[in-house]
Amino acid sequence: MSLKLKQKLAERAAQGNLRALKTTTGLTDFCSNDYLGLARSEKLRELIQREEANYKHLPLGATGSRLLSGNHPLFEELETIVAAYHKGESALLFNSGYMANVGLLSALPQRGDTVFYDEASHASMKDGLRLSFAKSYSFRHNDVADLQQKLKHATGQIYVVVESVYSMDGDKAPLQELAIVCEAHNAALIVDEAHAVGLYSDNGEGLTVALGLQDKVFAQVITYGKAMGNHGAAIVGPKVLREFLINYSRAFIYTTGLPTHALLALKSAYSLLPQLQPERERVKQLAAQLYEQLNNLKGIRCTPADSVILSVFTEESAQLKPLAESLQQQGFDVRPVMSPTVPKGKERLRVIVHAYNTEEEIVGLVQAIANHL
Repeated sequence: MSLKLKQKLAERAAQGNLRALKTTTGLTDFCSNDYLGLARSEKLRELIQREEANYKHLPLGATGSRLLSGNHPLFEELETIVAAYHKGESALLFNSGYMANVGLLSALPQRGDTVFYDEASHASMKDGLRLSFAKSYSFRHNDVADLQQKLKHATGQIYVVVESVYSMDGDKAPLQELAIVCEAHNAALIVDEAHAVGLYSDNGEGLTVALGLQDKVFAQVITYGKAMGNHGAAIVGPKVLREFLINYSRAFIYTTGLPTHALLALKSAYSLLPQLQPERERVKQLAAQLYEQLNNLKGIRCTPADSVILSVFTEESAQLKPLAESLQQQGFDVRPVMSPTVPKGKERLRVIVHAYNTEEEIVGLVQAIANHL
């Protein structure tokens, strides 16, 4: 068995795509999803400590699944906050964004139903659909016309699954057009807001709320490992969906609930989120500056124009790993994204801008890239 595993690893190494864990300390962060700096916020730390003092009567850990010993009033309190914040009827907490997508999409679509998902959707969505008995088909990335063509062949209840902001390309889904198409076909629209929460709408509610589409979207998947600076996730939607998932989502039923500390960290983060409008504006301004400067470099193409997640393409994908290593040696934490994470031929550097980055760091990163090419 070990020999077979070694052979598979050797194949990936030969392709130049072997993954390995690494730690980075002391580098300028252009890699993490901590868009607003909450993961390093002393103010958030103080709020959590203050909340912990008020909940000493609760167990430190969850002690079991929520359907057994693991549920307590803080779960219900936080889910009420989450539902109201994202303009939904109800919310149900999951232990991660991955488990929320798997738990939702493996349970909700039934045999005979049809699911259409954007081809650029996150791996957790695709994994959830593999566990479903429904038929599922991809449509071209952000191509509403392709979706409409494929909808003609749907049977049963129809679901359309997208990300509001795509984790690799950084571009936005055409949610308003998708909502119109879904309404015309009686399709349920499911939106993963992982990379939009914190950044969009007046209080960081996400792109669905920013566009006023909360009543057109059947379910929002709210993930906390990005701009919220925490971990875990919630599914926001109608009350009947919450009840259904409690009864049928194996990813919810058969797992230990989140520990008390995680719940208090999320409650504290939600209390801070409305105050972070200056950080939301700053990170977008810095990203626009970086986009413009990178596209002025010869041999570099940067997309998209209006995102804090930037994809940097070189003329040859073989240049990416040496470029990333060079940048890290110069103090910039930038990582290459290679196949199979992205399709072959679409490898890139994934550069993420944060509210705590500086204009000097932006200039330094651009100069470091220019010096290497």
